[in-house]
Order: sequence, then structure tokens, then C-alpha cells
Amino acid sequence: MIQVTRRSVLRTLSAVSAAGVASALPVRAQTAEFQMKYGNNLPVTHPLNVRAQEAVDRILKESKGRVDIKIFPNNQLGGDTDMLSQVRSGGIDFFTPSALVIATLVPVAAINAVGFAFSDYNQVWSAMDGPLGAHVRAAIGKSRLYAFDKMWDNGFRQTTSSKAPVASAKDLDGLKIRVPVSPLSISMFKGLGASPASLQFSEVYSSLQTKIVDAQENPLPIIQVAKLYEVQKYCSLTNHIWDGYWFIANGRRWESLPADLKTIVATAINEAGLQQREDIKKLNESVVGDLQSKGLAINRPAADTFRAKLREAGFYGEWKGRFGDEAWGLLEQTVGKLA
Repeated sequence: MIQVTRRSVLRTLSAVSAAGVASALPVRAQTAEFQMKYGNNLPVTHPLNVRAQEAVDRILKESKGRVDIKIFPNNQLGGDTDMLSQVRSGGIDFFTPSALVIATLVPVAAINAVGFAFSDYNQVWSAMDGPLGAHVRAAIGKSRLYAFDKMWDNGFRQTTSSKAPVASAKDLDGLKIRVPVSPLSISMFKGLGASPASLQFSEVYSSLQTKIVDAQENPLPIIQVAKLYEVQKYCSLTNHIWDGYWFIANGRRWESLPADLKTIVATAINEAGLQQREDIKKLNESVVGDLQSKGLAINRPAADTFRAKLREAGFYGEWKGRFGDEAWGLLEQTVGKLA
């Protein structure tokens, strides 16, 4: 006869309880077959990171714990240049550079940032989900990287000023405006008659405050978060450049995934990208009202005078030559004749 003691009962209950807890733990508690890193430069609260977290959670679940992707937001793994180098070398597995960042490696990737090319989001997504996007992805693929099908949204860039609204191209004559360190941005504003100055973003607020520059340009959410309304009076919704994020992977690492896992990862990331686009659209709509409530005067200029000035300055002809006839032709298939 087996003797049942209080100690043996407690020992049995403890073992059962531990087994129950173990079975209730998320799949991530186990060691994944593919442990991967994803770096980006945005705060954890940004729609890109919110949707990316949903995607990696979905991937973990649908892969039954075989693929575990850890997100490193807010430049935790270095700046854009550092992360672009790391994803190429395999130091990290995924990265979301803006088109202007990856253009330092793949020049044609900047084609979506041609000044006043896109009139609205319908044109943007028609081009970037269509032949032009496929052309850029193929170019990215030649740099030991894999680009997912769907770009994520960074938004149209808008112009703010402390001097006057920008209602037409003539309002940019001689305007001292801060632009990012981008040959395309510098070329465009010079073509419009402005005096562009390339400054790091960390210097923008103080440069506006001390009148080193009188104007700057950025997507609306950045204008809001950086509180540029404190040192600017006018916001002109020029929509002069659209920029997005390419979700890219290290080429060798991507090829190492079995076909079934590639499908799971790609589906989750591409569908999350579509949701993030809607998030940015709604965010932009709410930001306009918020900026107005903080005293920033909003105006909506037409693109006609800006395009005409750029044609006259030879901007479109120059960049058609730089990007090549094939890429430029794919752009004009969607937006119409530019050069």
C-alpha cells in the first residue's frame, strides 16, 4: 500500500501547478528556431512601431514559435546610417529606412521624393505598389537586401515659415529654409529660388528660434511633436515631397527562412504596412486641427506654380537624367508628364 503523506501531496500539487504555468506561458518563452532583430529610428508610440509589434506577435503565433523578432525602436541600435550598414552585414535582420536614407546606397530609391510629383495618396500607392515600386525593389535586391512588397508611410512634407505663408512659388524667393542632408531636397529648393541650408534635425528648433533660417519642411506629425509651432507662424500644406519607409531584410538571412515561414513573415509585415498607412492618414487629419489650435496658420497652395518653376529651372530634366529613362517613365505613367 502506498503511503500518502502531506509532504507528498504538496509536492505533487506543486509539480502540477508548475506544469500549468509553463503551458500558459507565451511561445516566446521557448527558444525560437529563428531569433531576429529589427531596428528603426521612431518612438515606440509611433504608428509604425505599434503596427510592427502587432506583426511580430502575429508572426510568433502563426509560426508556432519558430520565428521570434525583437524590435529595437528609437535609434537604440544607432542612427540610420549605422542601421543600414548593420542590416547589410547581418548585424540586424530588419530595418525600415526612409527612401531618402536608402537612396545613399540605392540612388533610384529617392525617385518617390521628386518635388511635386504626386498630387495625392492615390497616385503614391498606385506607383509604389505598382511597376515603379517593383523597379525600386529590384534595385534594392542588388545590394544584398530584400525589400517587402508594401512601403510604409512617412507622409507628405509640408512647409512652415516665420515670415509669410507660402501660397505660390514666388513666396520661396530667397527664403532661408532648412532641408535635410539630401541632394534631391537641396536641388529642388534651389530650383524654386529658395536658399536651402542642410542642418541636422536636432538643430532645427534652435535655428528657427535664432533666425539662422526662417523656414523648414517636414511631415505634419514631426512638426507637431517637435513643437515647431512655437517658433513658426505659418504652415503651408505644399505636399512637395512624399516619403515612405521601405521594410527591408538582410538578403542572406531572408533566404535562410523556409518557404512557409517566408510566407508567414511577409504576409504579416505587408498587411501591417497597409494598416499603418491608414493610421498615418488619420493622424495627419487630426494634426492639422491641433496645429491650428496652437496658433499655426494653415493654407493649402496649388502645385501648379511650383511645378512650372521647377520645369523652368531644369530640375525635372536633371533628375530624369540621374534616375534614368526607365525609372522616370514608370513615375510618369502614374503622375503624368513632368520633364
